[in-house]
Amino acid sequence: MESRFSGALQITSLDDFITPSQECIKPIEVPKAPTRKTGAKIKIQDDGDYVEINEYGGANKLAKVEITLADCLACSGCITSAESVLISQQSQDQLIRIFQEKKQQSSADSPFIIVSLSVQPILSIAQRYELNANEAALKIAGYFRELGADMILDMTVAEDFALMESAKEFVNRYKTYKSEGNNNKIIPMLASSCPGWICYAEKTHGNFILPYISDTKSPQQIMGSLIKNHFSNIKDISPEKIYHVTLMPCYDKKLEASREEFYNKLKETRDVDCVITPVELEQMLEQQKINLNDIPLDSIDNPFGTCKSRSLSNIYRHEGSGSGGYANYIFDYAARTLFDITDVKIEFIVLRNPDFKEVILQRDNEILLRFAIANGFRNIQNLVQKLKRKQCVYHYVEVMACPAGCLNGGAQMRPQSGQQSRELVTLLENNYQELALIKPEDNEVMYDLYKSWLGGMNSEKTSTFLHTKYNAIEKTNIALTMKW
Repeated sequence: MESRFSGALQITSLDDFITPSQECIKPIEVPKAPTRKTGAKIKIQDDGDYVEINEYGGANKLAKVEITLADCLACSGCITSAESVLISQQSQDQLIRIFQEKKQQSSADSPFIIVSLSVQPILSIAQRYELNANEAALKIAGYFRELGADMILDMTVAEDFALMESAKEFVNRYKTYKSEGNNNKIIPMLASSCPGWICYAEKTHGNFILPYISDTKSPQQIMGSLIKNHFSNIKDISPEKIYHVTLMPCYDKKLEASREEFYNKLKETRDVDCVITPVELEQMLEQQKINLNDIPLDSIDNPFGTCKSRSLSNIYRHEGSGSGGYANYIFDYAARTLFDITDVKIEFIVLRNPDFKEVILQRDNEILLRFAIANGFRNIQNLVQKLKRKQCVYHYVEVMACPAGCLNGGAQMRPQSGQQSRELVTLLENNYQELALIKPEDNEVMYDLYKSWLGGMNSEKTSTFLHTKYNAIEKTNIALTMKW
């Protein structure tokens, strides 16, 4: 079965997705019994199952231990998630169970279910079911509404928050660095919205690489903060009563949602309770024998207000890459803010491969800004090596684990028979560029939320709810994780 996790660790022609081989620290469970005698042996069969040979020669098959997402994040063995890990949470089965329980409970006891839709899965699903993007969004909304969702949201406002905060963070870092007299050196800021890249950075390069990484939350986690810390207040619903689901393009987003930083210990609730991906949504439809094309169109809710500058579209894009356009927006923002250049023309040049591009801002033959987009593990490795050798020439790099970025996320719909992966990605990229364009500066809803929710753009709440921190995870050399 083909792995569908992020392309963070693609190594030449090998399967991209690292599996928890010898380094997984919870491979089997050996039940303990009071009368158990010593001397029993454990044997690995040809099919990979573990059996216990007892003193009488009998064989008992040992059950595998379920590894939760929290276990996976706490483990320092494998670099990123793998499909073969037995995930007991964040699955479509868990989501279906929540919807079924909701129907059986009274309204006072049932959770308030909110589903947030990101643009990349919508495009993937639209391509799979031969719909346009807006139709796909409304049919997905209809499907979740039929299951029992109370509210369906798009994530544009969270994406705008992520872009705006990343841009402000870059300008602040740039000014601070220059004020310290570092006029001829460059310390780049690296994007932080890709959890596959973050997981790799924390576990592989740790404290060396983390200072370079932006501390702005991803749109998924900003949306989680908005739902559990603002929407819950204005609707007078306790955060733990809200069950927040996101539709995202890769399984690594499940790991991100499960991070300790995004768990409210006081309320015992996560900002995002369950992450569902396009392939899982397709499986849900198939299990229920439902064709998405037969689902009636529903609506996207706007609990925070309607942006007047928007068209009649239901989903939107940002200028630049299908991963959210971080490099484009921050480049333009920095040019305006730092150098008072308002007519900047952004044209990325492909360098060593299609997944590595750069753009340069010059004035009087002086390079003011040099930005890059680096997708895929090969380019990430090259970038890290440049940093270690102090040869990195970039001020900012948009880093995404999957080749071709989020539109090619590990849990997006796979190519149909006869279709090549690159061909499908090109179609999705073209479809993304055809969406209605929105700029953070034109999103009145976001600015209203800065005031009503956060108390201003530079308040303490902005730091609390829109930013996070990352931590190096040290390797633990115990017997089960040592390679002999």
